[in-house]
Amino acid sequence: MPISSGTIKFISSLRQKKVRQNYHKFTAEGTRIVGELLRQSRYRVDHLYALESWEHNVGPDFDVPLTRVTPRELGRISQLTTPNQVLAVVDLPEVAPPVQDTGWSLYLDGVQSPSNLGALLRIADWFGFSRITGGPGTADLYNAKSIQASMGSFLRVEYRVGTLADVVAAAPDLPVFGADLEGQSIYALDPPPAGILVIGAEGPGIRPETRPHVGRWLTIPRAPGRDAESLNAAVAAGILCSSLRRG
Repeated sequence: MPISSGTIKFISSLRQKKVRQNYHKFTAEGTRIVGELLRQSRYRVDHLYALESWEHNVGPDFDVPLTRVTPRELGRISQLTTPNQVLAVVDLPEVAPPVQDTGWSLYLDGVQSPSNLGALLRIADWFGFSRITGGPGTADLYNAKSIQASMGSFLRVEYRVGTLADVVAAAPDLPVFGADLEGQSIYALDPPPAGILVIGAEGPGIRPETRPHVGRWLTIPRAPGRDAESLNAAVAAGILCSSLRRG
C-alpha cells in the first residue's frame, strides 16, 4: 500500500525544530544508524519506512511497525541528498534527572552548525567524554544533519541543554578549560583526570557571558610562520580532547 500524502507531509515537517518539539519525534536514516537504534533501549522507534531490500536483509527481528516504500517514496520523506534504504521516526527521549559529572565532558557555546555538533558527538564518543552540554545558540541535536553526522554517537553520549553556569554549579570541583587563541599551549598542560572543556563557535569563539566561568584557557599552537586564522571547531576539539586524554 502506498504511503499516504498525509504521512509524507508529517515526516517532511519534522525538518523543523518546532514540529519535532511539538510532536516529540525526530527522524534518523540509514542502515547503520537505524540498526543501532533497533538494538538499544533509550530511544523508542515509532515507525520504520524501508525499501524491500532493507526489510529482506534485516529480517523480522524487531517489534516496530514497518511500512514498505518505493525508492521514490523514500526520496520524498528523506532529508538526505541520497536516501539510504530506511528511515525511522523516533520518539524524543525523556529528559533524565541531572547527575554530577565525574569524568570529562564537553560544553558547546553557540556551536551553530548541525554538522559540527554531530562531529563533536563522535569526538566525545571516541575519547570517552561521557556528556555534552549544548549552550544557548548551539544547534539542535535532533536536526537530521546532527544525527547523520554523529554516525550513531548520539546513542552513546549523553546530551543536555543548559548554561555553563548550570554545569559548573552541578560540578563545582571540576576544572573548566576553554579553547582560546591566547591560551596556554595544550602541549604544556599536565591534564587532570576529569574536567569540562568549553568549545566556542568558529569565528566569535566563546561568548563574553560564558567566559567568567572558565578557569584556564588552552590553545593549539600554530606552526611558525603560518597565518591561518583558526581551526574548525570540531577539528580543534578533537586535538584538545586527544591531548587531555593522554594522561
